[in-house]
Amino acid sequence: MNNTDLVYEQSRCVAHELRNHLSICEIYTQIIRKNMEEEGIEIQSVNNALNCISKSIKIMCNSLLDLKSLNNFSMKECDIKTVLDEGINLSTVYIHDKDIKISRNIRCSAKVYIDENKFLACIVNIIKNAIEAIDKHGKINVSLEIINKEVHIKISNNGEAISKEKQTEIFEEGFTTKPTGSGLGLHICANNLKEQNGILKLNKSTPEITEFEIILPVV
Repeated sequence: MNNTDLVYEQSRCVAHELRNHLSICEIYTQIIRKNMEEEGIEIQSVNNALNCISKSIKIMCNSLLDLKSLNNFSMKECDIKTVLDEGINLSTVYIHDKDIKISRNIRCSAKVYIDENKFLACIVNIIKNAIEAIDKHGKINVSLEIINKEVHIKISNNGEAISKEKQTEIFEEGFTTKPTGSGLGLHICANNLKEQNGILKLNKSTPEITEFEIILPVV
């Protein structure tokens, strides 16, 4: 077994073990739900948190499958507005103690053919980056348009701009502007969207606004 095969085999083993532990977390969310139902307890914030945990676990498990298989896309027809709304809701957990308002301009919808979990992971990653670009106070806007049988999703923020020198490198593997970043987030997003017949691009980044855009064909 050469070094490449060894690394691949080790990655598969690690992914398997991590998915086992994530499944334990999912089981406990189900236990909590069941106990709340039996006790007649209805707390919306807890339900929202459990939904967020369950969806995040599903996304993580799906990502870990990348270490076990070279082709694990599960494509299906989805309503883009529903998926986009879910991605925004999942992203709000990263705001923490910042004063950030996420506004939505999503008045239309269409059917798209995507891997729902991988697409959600892309939306969450882009919004998370936007949150991290904002120091304390700011705003993020997510818009959806249907133009010439294409879905156009724009995610913008008024945080720190990306320098012109770095704008051409942000989708390259290993490139990061964060002290603790891996440089994989946007690279993986761009590749995953490409596999779903989509495009991820940076439209602009100025002191006033940084805007990313996802373009997908309508079914």
